[in-house]
Amino acid sequence: MVEQELVSGSRFFVLVSVLCCTWRLSMGGDSLSPTQFGRKSFPSDFVFGLGSAPYQYEGAAKEDGRGISIWDTFSHTPGKIVDGSNGDVANDQYHRYKEDIKLLVDLGVKSYRFSIAYAQVQGRGIINTKGIVHYNNLIDELLKNGIEPLVTIFHWDLSQVLQDEYGGFLSEKIVKDFVAYADTCFEAFGDRVKKWVTINEPLSIVLQGYNTGNYVPGRCSKSIGNCTEGDSATEPYIVAHNFLLSHAAAVKLYRDKYHKKQKGSIGISLITPWFIPYTNSLSDQKATRRILDFYFGWFMDPITSGDYPTTMRSYVGTRLPHFTLQQSKLLKGSFDFVGINYYTAYYALNNNATPNAMPTDFTADYRVNFTPVKNGVLIGAQAGSSWLYMYPRGMRALLNFIKVRYGNPPIYITENGADEKNNASKPLKESLNDTWRIESTSKHLLNLFLALRDGYNVLGYYGWTFPDDFEWDSGYSLRFGFYFVDRLHNFTRYPKASAHWLKDFLHH
Repeated sequence: MVEQELVSGSRFFVLVSVLCCTWRLSMGGDSLSPTQFGRKSFPSDFVFGLGSAPYQYEGAAKEDGRGISIWDTFSHTPGKIVDGSNGDVANDQYHRYKEDIKLLVDLGVKSYRFSIAYAQVQGRGIINTKGIVHYNNLIDELLKNGIEPLVTIFHWDLSQVLQDEYGGFLSEKIVKDFVAYADTCFEAFGDRVKKWVTINEPLSIVLQGYNTGNYVPGRCSKSIGNCTEGDSATEPYIVAHNFLLSHAAAVKLYRDKYHKKQKGSIGISLITPWFIPYTNSLSDQKATRRILDFYFGWFMDPITSGDYPTTMRSYVGTRLPHFTLQQSKLLKGSFDFVGINYYTAYYALNNNATPNAMPTDFTADYRVNFTPVKNGVLIGAQAGSSWLYMYPRGMRALLNFIKVRYGNPPIYITENGADEKNNASKPLKESLNDTWRIESTSKHLLNLFLALRDGYNVLGYYGWTFPDDFEWDSGYSLRFGFYFVDRLHNFTRYPKASAHWLKDFLHH
């Protein structure tokens, strides 16, 4: 009875929200009425899905032969997670995947993006057959229900044994082990998985894992953050380099060994905010272009041209590694599509600081300041995270930048979403009334629709995230999900108003 009342209440809110939010959309010049804008507004082969990550979702940390990941170690280190939590159970999808797939079917979602847990499948060359069985069961259940899997090979949870042995992605030794792990995934699942992502958001781990130390493996210079070891001026560049080499090697393996038989496609998922010049000055315009080079071109340039942006070469100098001719050749064109994770935007200002003879960290290298505020006004409504400001037009602007700069490559929006702070004192009915998430998703999808109309080569959209999850160093203090997970009462999933809206959208 309580659940029925909650659902009924959410449906009331979603009806109001569809009308008000779509009406607001029509005020921006490119108008669409509520009856016009829906799934049928997009091409018939355009993919709509939702996404997840293993450490944020699965749980079962000590079951079925799963090894220890670097996130297991990090989250159990006192002071690393803001609410002192960990992903040992997360939202328990390891045991509830059939239940969750039924929710996806009810929504009308046709694709599900999930990731393989490195430590669940392979550590130091040892394959965990029970982990293989689990993912086989998950894939089969998705396909049985008409849902296509988009599978990410690496979503930050490296096996701890490789971190201990040689420093993980700090060593080029990781390339051989990463390819062996990818080989295991392609061999076990590639007969049914037709879309692969090698690495999710290398920028996030590079910046927060090796520059500030907020993420695994928690390395940074002592002058930058609360780390026991690391070098924020050099390690981000070394790790990014090895991410790219691992990606290119995995793509080569897939194309050489598996593509002819499996006929799938493979890419990488990159993240960047959109940046807008704070003023019309030439210096701020150059700063905006420069920070896009450092945040996005850092990974996009090598896979399209075989080398880092010349801007980075100029500003970073000898600390930026070089690719051999063979490596450059492997990198160039090492994707069938590019995943774009878009969340937020900022204003960029030139930083006139002179280069430091003793480099301190990555963020000091590009000499750009950025801010969400201009003339006392936020660039967009702030979500639950301190870094996330909703600016839907930024998605369209970023796609335009990619089209012009990189030749309009095939793109999936592999993540897009917004969060709210977890308020345990708020009644459940109020927590389900996330009308602001409906507005954010609506506006992003409108901008995506307009981008498609303008000829941008976007093939699909994956919202982040399905149910609420373990949100990395924020633990369970934030909620990104379309479904509310009641962690105090058997992990029950409750649809938020946004889930009802999404269902209506996908059936419209």
